[in-house]
Amino acid sequence: MASSSFMAILTLALLLHMATSIAQLSTNFYSSSCPRVFPAVRTTVQSAIRNEARMGASLLRLHFHDCFVNGCDGSVLLDDTSSFTGEKNAVPNRNSARGFDVVDNIKSAVENVCPGVVSCADILAIAARDSVAILGGPSWNVKLGRRDARTASQAAANNSIPPPTRNLNQLISIFNALGLSTRDLVALSGSHTIGQSRCIQFRPRIYNETNIDSSFAQTRRSNCPRAAGSGDNNLAPLDLQTPTAFDNNYFKNLIQNKGLLHSDQQLFNGGSTDSIVRTYSNSYNTFSSDFVSAIIKMGDIKPLTGSNGEIRKNCRKPN
Repeated sequence: MASSSFMAILTLALLLHMATSIAQLSTNFYSSSCPRVFPAVRTTVQSAIRNEARMGASLLRLHFHDCFVNGCDGSVLLDDTSSFTGEKNAVPNRNSARGFDVVDNIKSAVENVCPGVVSCADILAIAARDSVAILGGPSWNVKLGRRDARTASQAAANNSIPPPTRNLNQLISIFNALGLSTRDLVALSGSHTIGQSRCIQFRPRIYNETNIDSSFAQTRRSNCPRAAGSGDNNLAPLDLQTPTAFDNNYFKNLIQNKGLLHSDQQLFNGGSTDSIVRTYSNSYNTFSSDFVSAIIKMGDIKPLTGSNGEIRKNCRKPN
C-alpha cells in the first residue's frame, strides 16, 4: 500500500515536472525543429529597415504591445472576426501600430523553411531583437516556445497599454503589475531612442507643460498645430538627435527637458527614477545591459506554451 502511494506521488511529481518543463521558454527551442528560423527572420527585417529605417522601431513596438495585453501571444496581429474585436483599432494602436505587412513577410519566409512550426508570437520576439541589433543596439539570445492566441480583445488593449498621459507612479504601477521593476520601466522606455510619435500624442506636452525646453517645444510646435484635429498624424522623432540609432541619447534628452511625450519626461522630473536616467545617460553599456535583461523579462509575460494556443498559419487570423 505504502509502495503504491509512493509510486503515485512519484508519478505526480514527474508529471508536474514535465508540465513545468513544457511551460518554460528556451533559447534553443527551434534548434532541431526549425534551425533556419533566425536567418529567415533577420533577412526580412534587414530588408524592411533598409527600405524604411523607422520600421525597426515599429517592429519593436509590436512586441511591446503584444506582451502588455494578456501576455506575449501574438494577439496584436489578429484582424477582427465575427466572434471578437481585435487590438488593432484599440486607442493605443489605431493609426499608430504598424509593420503588420512586414510580419506577414517574415511569416512567409519562416513558413518556407519550416511550415507550421514557428509561432507569430515568437516571430515578434525575434524581429524585435533583430530590429534593435540592426539599428546599432545590443543583441541577445531570444527565449522561444510561445504559442499563438486564438482570440484578441480590444478592451484589454485599451486598458493594458500605458498611454503617454500617465505619471511616474502610474507607470511604475502598470509595469510592476506585469512583474517588471521600476528599473525595467526606465530601461524599456529607452526604446524611445528610436522611432516617431504622432502630434496627437505630444501636443498637450509641447503647449501646456512647463518642464520642457522652450526651444525644443517651439521646434515641435512648428509641425504640430495647437488645434485638435489639425495635423494629428504629423510625426516627430522621439529622440531628436538620432531617431534611427539605438543609443542612449533618449536619456540625455530627458536631462535637458527634451522628452517628447509626457510619460517620457516623467522619468526625469524630480522623482525616484532620476538617478537611473542619469546612469543611463552617462553609460550606454549600463543601459544596453539593463535593456536586454528587461526585454527578456518582458518576453516571459504569460506566454501560451505546451498544448495551449496554436501555431498560426497566417498571423492575421486563427487557424
